[in-house]
Amino acid sequence: MSGKFVGTAENPQEFVSRVIGERRKGAISENVNISYNEDSDEVNVEAAKGRLRRPLIVVRDGKPLLTEQHIRQLEKKEITWSDLIKQGIIEYLDTAEEDSALTAFFEAELTQKHTHLEITPLAMFGLITALVPYANFNSAQKVNTGSKNQKQALGFYAANYLIRMDMDVNLLHYPQMPVVKSVMHDISGYEKHPSGQNIIVAVMSYKGYNMEDAVIINKGSIERGFGRGSYYRPMIAEKLRYSGGLEDEIEIPGKDVKGYKSERDYRYLEDDGIIYPEAKVREGDVVIGKTSPPRFLSGMDQYRLASDTRRESSVGMKHGEEGIIDTILITENEEGNKLIQVKIRDERVPEVGDKFTSRHGQKGVVGLIVPHSDMPFTVSGIVPDLLFSPHGIPSRMTMAHLIELLAGKTGALSGRYINGTLFDSEPEEALRKELLGLGFRDNGLETMHNGETGEKFRVRIFVGSMYYLKLKHMVANKIHSRARGPIQLLTRQPTEGRAKEGGLRLGEMEKDTFVAHGTSLLLKERFDSDRTIVPICEACGLVAIHDEFRKRNYCQNCGETVEISFIEVSYAFKLMLDELKSMCIYPKLQLKSKY
Repeated sequence: MSGKFVGTAENPQEFVSRVIGERRKGAISENVNISYNEDSDEVNVEAAKGRLRRPLIVVRDGKPLLTEQHIRQLEKKEITWSDLIKQGIIEYLDTAEEDSALTAFFEAELTQKHTHLEITPLAMFGLITALVPYANFNSAQKVNTGSKNQKQALGFYAANYLIRMDMDVNLLHYPQMPVVKSVMHDISGYEKHPSGQNIIVAVMSYKGYNMEDAVIINKGSIERGFGRGSYYRPMIAEKLRYSGGLEDEIEIPGKDVKGYKSERDYRYLEDDGIIYPEAKVREGDVVIGKTSPPRFLSGMDQYRLASDTRRESSVGMKHGEEGIIDTILITENEEGNKLIQVKIRDERVPEVGDKFTSRHGQKGVVGLIVPHSDMPFTVSGIVPDLLFSPHGIPSRMTMAHLIELLAGKTGALSGRYINGTLFDSEPEEALRKELLGLGFRDNGLETMHNGETGEKFRVRIFVGSMYYLKLKHMVANKIHSRARGPIQLLTRQPTEGRAKEGGLRLGEMEKDTFVAHGTSLLLKERFDSDRTIVPICEACGLVAIHDEFRKRNYCQNCGETVEISFIEVSYAFKLMLDELKSMCIYPKLQLKSKY
């Protein structure tokens, strides 16, 4: 079993069917799977942990063993799922055993050859993928992308968010249930945590601002609450205890404290050293004032006067952050230390560069926000909330995106939810017929007018209602630029990352583009973030020492009164020379005159 040789079977196919029969009777564990590989003439018995198995209804003589009576008993809770498995009505197959099974999607497709029947085709998908409506009309890749996008959508993640201290959380202010939904929305209790909004979408281009998957949003929709959310982030400070009876203090740091910032930075702190609620804070402002004992207390330091000065260790706003103080929590941690948690909120209104998506993997960033008066409008006066580029459809083959537009339009006009469950949805023909009955064209097209000139467009535009999601990737969290700023101690190059006010690295390929353009001075300027002037001994070619104060030159190798030249190099190169010297390699620089 599980890869080990345990014996031989004279009639392998009969042996396999006997084992399966015994398993269905309950004589053998239901965790055992068995399969016969004709090519290698092997019977594989598998009972290992962690393998993927899925439940299927057993079919005998072209009829499923699960009957209407069983379903009635399940509804009345007279029997459970486990009872069906014990009775051999439902069994779990792994991939090897599934190879030798013939599974039907629907009961109507069953023939004498079929061995199993799907409980529902929906069971092939995960919970979030099953939320995608009409997903069987999409290409597989986009169904997968649509599933991943829904995981990143802003929504109502928990009802007690006001008293929670979660890291890096987003909340959508006006979440809605989708008009076009699947059965999984009801099963999963989606109405308790929705994460999107039903909006009017027109499939058209607008001045080229929705090229390359970008979307255009109506400013009026944003003003009415579309895509608005809040961003929450906690800031935490702990009053730690140190050896020797020293401890941190939560207070407004005094001016004698080492690393004191400025009075302006501490202006929001109250007498207890903690900020007050609803204060508007920006980068650099201190939220929790804190001082710590000096770091080094060994040796002679404790007898010096300076040892009394405490150091500043306040918690402040990071580079590029802003917000409003929401909640303040003062408590204790497991060790009994005082713990202060301050939650900051920041209202996020959709802006150019924020990411939006439908449930079909049709993601795009906002390319333009158009005033309501300039948006195109339909003959009946409907103004779209969002303009979607038609070029996103042909190559991606997301037909469900278009079907959802049509279905959402029908549902909105008839005031009902549309069932868009995978493989079991309301047919497109029926929706078209209903839409025609509601006084609209059955193909979803409408005559539209130019919002700026009032002229009719000479083509009809596909307009409908659909469920759109705002994703957590927002410009406010990612915008980053730098001129000058902090540098690393070792290499003297700019620090890395947005939080540390870091530089933007110019890589090998970026360098190639400048070379191709012949912009040598720009290239030189880009690569001098760690430019340094180094004195070089003309005699031995090693880095020399230049004493500016005493106006003398000195070489560790050749002694005093040596000829030195100042050359401009990258500090990283100077560091490499030092590291070569530490390995007893002589890095001799041979200098030539520039002129």
